[in-house]
Amino acid sequence: MKKIVTILGARPQFVKAAVLSRIISKYKEIEEVIVHTGQHYDTNMSAIFFEEMEIPTPKYNLAINGLSHGAMTGQMLLKIEEVLLLEKPVLVVVYGDTNSTIAGALAAKKMNIKVVHIEAGLRSFNMKMPEEINRILTDRISDLLLCPTETAIKNLEKEGFNNLPSKVVKCGDIMKDAVKFYGKTSAQKSSIIATLNLNKNEFVLATIHRQENTGSLKKLKSIFAGLEEIGKQKQVVLPLHPRTKAILDKNKLKYDVTIIDPVGYFDMLELLKNCNLVITDSGGLQKEAFFNKKYCIIARDETEWVELVNNGFAEIIGSDRTKMIYAFENFKNSLANFEVELYGNRVGEKIHTEILKLL
Repeated sequence: MKKIVTILGARPQFVKAAVLSRIISKYKEIEEVIVHTGQHYDTNMSAIFFEEMEIPTPKYNLAINGLSHGAMTGQMLLKIEEVLLLEKPVLVVVYGDTNSTIAGALAAKKMNIKVVHIEAGLRSFNMKMPEEINRILTDRISDLLLCPTETAIKNLEKEGFNNLPSKVVKCGDIMKDAVKFYGKTSAQKSSIIATLNLNKNEFVLATIHRQENTGSLKKLKSIFAGLEEIGKQKQVVLPLHPRTKAILDKNKLKYDVTIIDPVGYFDMLELLKNCNLVITDSGGLQKEAFFNKKYCIIARDETEWVELVNNGFAEIIGSDRTKMIYAFENFKNSLANFEVELYGNRVGEKIHTEILKLL
């Protein structure tokens, strides 16, 4: 049986990778070794996390976190190379756009091991984002680029990938499979709606954590002023990222919104299912909102998921308080057809098939 190594570094990557791991276990044609770089250290990622989420426990935990981008990526390269020398896989699978992604791809490619990039071809066209750099470099050295959307395919075509030996395939977004799978049981495993005494469609779910927002006090104040204004009409529930909390505390900023501690995946799914709409600067949450038939207000200047904006399911407002309120008023009573097909179906199965072709 041929062996593959999967490199993961953040909780969302584990949730998405669990889809493929279940399919690998089902067909038993591949042996998968999972490596957790430790990039996003999360105390919630204990044994119970892997048990409840039905996620395979990593064989290796490199515990690399809390470093600068360069130091972190360098340490990951060193440690991942050691793992690859021991395991001798035929290919390495990486997800998304984290430092773990680029480190895994670089380590493998320098050892002449094939690289599979899941979520390939995404672009924000903002080179100030570390994630954008990671995406571009990972795509360029990958042998199999599995794209979630037609837009991602076109991005790669514009960058000349038609003239490169790598294979580009549109598979759809694997997160859709994850939301569907975990959404079946999230209500049984989460009590957050009852705990917070929330009513369906009577609250707005918000998350704010990106450096472009937290790094600018002007932007952060504008965003929170908008959330507070919306809170006069509908309760705003905000699971607060530690980075955002530290800045609010440091500057003694207080706003009349419902701030809660960061939540687990089941709690987040239940908040998504029951909210009226979503306000976020997270990339993943934009799609999860769509998968749960919710409009999304994007507190960024661009999005990788342009299909959501082009089809009227999301609006980009940057950090503009006035635009946020206008988008909220526009969306709160709108009725859109969320059944439109944007991100594929049975994505994990398609990815599994493409990986088998590469072995």
